[in-house]
Amino acid sequence: MSAATGASQTSSRFASSLIDLLDQVRYRRVSPDDQFDPVYRLRYEAYRREAFIPVNSQEITRDAFDEAPNCHCFGVYIGDRLVSSIRLHIATAQEPTSPSRLIWPDVLGGIIEAGGSYVDPSRFTADHEASLEFPALPYLTLRMAVMACEYFNTTHCISSVRPEHGPFYRRVFGFEQMAGVGYWGELTFPVCLFGGRIEDIYDRIMERFPFFMSTPQERSVLFGSGQLQPAIAPTARQAQRLRLLEAGETA
Repeated sequence: MSAATGASQTSSRFASSLIDLLDQVRYRRVSPDDQFDPVYRLRYEAYRREAFIPVNSQEITRDAFDEAPNCHCFGVYIGDRLVSSIRLHIATAQEPTSPSRLIWPDVLGGIIEAGGSYVDPSRFTADHEASLEFPALPYLTLRMAVMACEYFNTTHCISSVRPEHGPFYRRVFGFEQMAGVGYWGELTFPVCLFGGRIEDIYDRIMERFPFFMSTPQERSVLFGSGQLQPAIAPTARQAQRLRLLEAGETA
């Protein structure tokens, strides 16, 4: 067996195990009106564990970006347990608010000025014990960003990440580094800007990691403008089945 074949089989087993784990996962969109949602406490606990933010009496981490009209914030649950959270801003010419744009206004402003748009994930935090118990937690959480790119039909996806996390974003998403080190808000650690054009990376991501797939129904419930729903189940398994059927019909 060649090295390439072995790597492909390993990737396939990993993808299958992630889809199985997704059966236990639920996603919940946070209401911007609830200033004490558990997600904000999870952020605080995650940042304080590494002394990345100062102590505050409310023991929550929330900022003005949570109030932006293009903000979508989510909690990720396994069973009834909140294990991680992520915040997404959909930056367009109409709604250009984006945390990363504070650090790199020229680079990200250039995408908007060229007629593009992008998803900007931020406040990606996880429960410490859950991160040890579920090493694949970053994939389960970042699935939200992948879905947002498809739902909003953005031209780019970007991420402001610590330099040591850059190789993960290169390997999984095919991102390239777009800018050097900067600092954001009250956080004391440096971040670099990574990103990619959706048309260049999307098909490869879905082929290698089908657990990122979703149905239009799931995306509509999570990102639509209707009433917020309780935590919902992922649809990667159904979406993968439909994709295989469509491929078979067109072959």
